[in-house]
Amino acid sequence: MLKRHARAACTALAAAGLLLAGTTAAGAATPTGDPAAPQKSATATLRPGDTPAELLTALRRDLGLTPAQARDRLTHEAEAGATAARLRARLGAAFAGAWVDGADSATLTVATTRAADAAAIRAAGAEAKVVSRSLAGLDAVKAGLDRAATAETPVRYVDPRTNTLVVEETRPGAAAGLLAATGTDPALVTVVRTAAERAPRPLYDLRGGDAYYMNGQGRCSVGFPVTKGTAQGFATAGHCGRVGTTTSGFNQVAQGSFQASVFPGNDMAWVAANTSWTATPYVKGSGGANVQVTGSVLQPVGSSVCRSGSTTGWHCGTVQQQNTSVTYPEGTISGVTRTTVCAEPGDSGGSYISGSQAQGVTSGGSGDCTSGGTTFFQPLNPILSAYGLTLKVTGSDPGPGPGPGPEDPQPGGTWKAGTVYAAGDTVTYGGAAYRCLQGHQAQTGWEPSVVPALWQKL
Repeated sequence: MLKRHARAACTALAAAGLLLAGTTAAGAATPTGDPAAPQKSATATLRPGDTPAELLTALRRDLGLTPAQARDRLTHEAEAGATAARLRARLGAAFAGAWVDGADSATLTVATTRAADAAAIRAAGAEAKVVSRSLAGLDAVKAGLDRAATAETPVRYVDPRTNTLVVEETRPGAAAGLLAATGTDPALVTVVRTAAERAPRPLYDLRGGDAYYMNGQGRCSVGFPVTKGTAQGFATAGHCGRVGTTTSGFNQVAQGSFQASVFPGNDMAWVAANTSWTATPYVKGSGGANVQVTGSVLQPVGSSVCRSGSTTGWHCGTVQQQNTSVTYPEGTISGVTRTTVCAEPGDSGGSYISGSQAQGVTSGGSGDCTSGGTTFFQPLNPILSAYGLTLKVTGSDPGPGPGPGPEDPQPGGTWKAGTVYAAGDTVTYGGAAYRCLQGHQAQTGWEPSVVPALWQKL
C-alpha cells in the first residue's frame, strides 16, 4: 500500500503499507459464432483514437515508444482484447492464456492445450502456442498455494508466456517449503528471489489520482469517481480506511466517509462524499490535465497501463499478470493485477487506466519511481459489483455500429445498464441471447447488439 500518514497512525497501520511520517472465465461453452471472422469492433467501441495527448506522451516516455507506436499500440490492444475474449469462449477448458507483444502490441498470442485449436487461433489473426497446462488448471494449483502462503512467499501468479506458476520468495527455501506443504509439483513452478526490503506492501497514501486524507492524518489517492443512487463518491483501496473513517479532500476540506472496506482478502473500498463534492469522469493526468474515463473494459496481459497518484503523479507501464495473489504482513489479497508501473507512498488507492478504460486502484508494490518497481492494482469491476456502484463516465457513444434496424426486435430482456458483467455471462436483449466476451460495466450506448467487441450473439 502506498499511503502517507502521520507517525501517530503508524503504529496501527505501518504493516499495511508505505508510510510517510509527518504528512498531514475458463471453461465456457463453445458459442455458435465464428471467432475467426474479422470484427474490427473494439476500436469503434473503445475509441483509442480519442486518447488524450498527455496519455500518449506518458506512454512514449515510460515505454520508449515513438508517437506512431503509442497510437498504434492502443488500437492493437483494443482489438487484441476482443479477439482473445472470443477465442477464450471458443477454446473453453483448453484455453491457456493470451498476451500481446511488440512495441506497438501488434502480436497477439493465444495458448491452448489442444493442437487442433491452432488453426482457429491463426484464422482469428493471432499466433497459436500449444502448451501442456490450461489456465484454469494452473489457477487451481495457485489457489492451493494462496491458502498456505506467508509473507516469505509474497507473490504468486500464473505466467501464460511460460505456462508455469511463479512464486516469489524473500528467504531461500521459502518457496520450496510452500510447495512441500501443499503437495505441489515443483515442475509447475518457477521460483524468483526477491529481497525482503523489496517485498510488496500496500500502497497508502473527486478526480482520480487526487489526494485525500483519512481522519485528518493518513493520505491516499482517489481511484475512480462513482455514484450510488443519488450519492456521489469514489472507489479506492480498502487498506486506506475502515467503515466510518472520515476523509477530507486534497484541499483539506471535509469530504465524506468510508461506506465499505475489505482488506485483506481483497483491497477494495468506496467513500461517499458530502454535497460539497461532485463526481467527475476524469483521472488526473500528466501536468494535472484531465484524462476522460469512458468505461471499464479489462485489457489483456501485455497491454499498456498508466497510473495516477497523489505522490508521483502520472506513470505508465504494462500489465504483467492478472489474478495475482500477494501476501502482505496483514494477510493475503487475491485477484490483483501485477504491473511494471512504479508507485510510492501516498499513491495507494489511485487510478490505473488503459486508454480511456478504467482498470483498477493501486494496492501495493515494491521499488520506487526513481529506480523502478512493481505494483499491483485491485481491479475496478469487482468493486463496482460488490458495492452496487456506477462508474462516472463520459463520451459513452460507442461510435459507428450496426445498431438496431427498422425490422429488428424491440429492445428488452435481461441486459441492464449499470450491471457489471464478467466474461462468460449471458443475457438477452432485443429478443436474442448474448455472451459477454470482456468484463465491463454496462452503460447506455453499449447495448449487446451494437458492441460485438463486448458481446457475442449466440
